[in-house]
Amino acid sequence: MTQLQLLLVAIVGSICLPANLSARQAEKVLTNLSVRQTERVSENLTTRQSDKASITLPAQQTPPKEFFLYPEKTETIPEEHIRDGAGNLIVAKVTNPTLTAFMPSGGNTNRAAVIICPGGGYTNLHIQREGYKVAEAFSEQGMAAFVLKYRLPDEGIVQDKAYAALKDAQRAIQLVRENAGDWGIDPGKIGIMGFSAGGHLAATAGVHHDAKLIDNEREISLRPDFMILIYPVISFDDKVGHVGSKRRLIGDQPEEREVAFFSNELHVNSQTPKSILFHAGDDTLVPVENSLLFYKGLKEHNVPTELHVYSKGEHGFLAIPAFTEWFSRCIAWMKAENIY
Repeated sequence: MTQLQLLLVAIVGSICLPANLSARQAEKVLTNLSVRQTERVSENLTTRQSDKASITLPAQQTPPKEFFLYPEKTETIPEEHIRDGAGNLIVAKVTNPTLTAFMPSGGNTNRAAVIICPGGGYTNLHIQREGYKVAEAFSEQGMAAFVLKYRLPDEGIVQDKAYAALKDAQRAIQLVRENAGDWGIDPGKIGIMGFSAGGHLAATAGVHHDAKLIDNEREISLRPDFMILIYPVISFDDKVGHVGSKRRLIGDQPEEREVAFFSNELHVNSQTPKSILFHAGDDTLVPVENSLLFYKGLKEHNVPTELHVYSKGEHGFLAIPAFTEWFSRCIAWMKAENIY
């Protein structure tokens, strides 16, 4: 039995493609394997309420604290708050972007941090289901987690519609890194995570970390140290991408340069952060080809990466036991990469 066969026999429940697999081997595996179904059952996670607080964060806090990304707040259109069928908060029409900090208990002063970008097709933010609940899980593992409530490309709210969310992601990385010492965070272990369109934002922040979009007089690195991408939109190629996210961000008739800029698979290079990706093979909203393209690019540039593809799960597999399955694999990867 070959090394590749042993690897695939050992891993049950997902296709796990690690860094020591060549791009050609990976492509062959991905086109020939199927895996078991990931169960989807009703969700049973609890969350805390977030509230406004200053940017000074104590080592241990309950409840989480929310603070503004920019000191100059603007109130043009009231923020919209709605609930999904399960009662989870969804936010729209974000005028003032924020970070909500979930800080773990304990005295660790060298912890990793992850900035979480909820999805919603660049129309709204599933901020509880793909934000607060996930942040709480990371906090319980001893990591600092920050939920990014980023601006959406809404008329009358943002002028630079295509780049407002990316600016917010860069500002979030900047804030966490420049305050890392005060918050007990290792400045070399600050990553970004995203779900669906939030995964597109996270990946965009990763591949375009050198884009000069915000004031950065202190020249703080805006490069995430790692990326966690969950059923992400990666490409704006209509053949594989999520057309709704593309239209919301850059319009119905975008310029070719904008389509290319936001097609993240085209910008992977050796400086792209190490990444782990999760996707369902039967995802009809955001095809699995998005993750496959990004993984292939990472492999071609020898960037440490891991990909898990589940045969079933569709889009949004956040219920237990599916959440426990991919989250535990994520933590294992972080340990293997010396992040956690």
